[in-house]
Amino acid sequence: MKVPSKVLQQFAKRLREMRAAKGISQEKLGALAGVHRTYIGMLERAEKNITLGNMERIAKALGVRIRDLVD
Repeated sequence: MKVPSKVLQQFAKRLREMRAAKGISQEKLGALAGVHRTYIGMLERAEKNITLGNMERIAKALGVRIRDLVD
């Protein structure tokens, strides 16, 4: 299995932290963003690359800016 890039690992950690801080489950975040809950889990484990479109949807669902997810 390929080791995820540093940036993907950082994004995964940040997404997990932001979701948990808001008290939102992966399932709820998926519903709010219009993506499947398993996709959220895969992102949080750095198993999947994210598209900019999905990053925007997830940021909106969390009520944050895209850059908050990557800074």
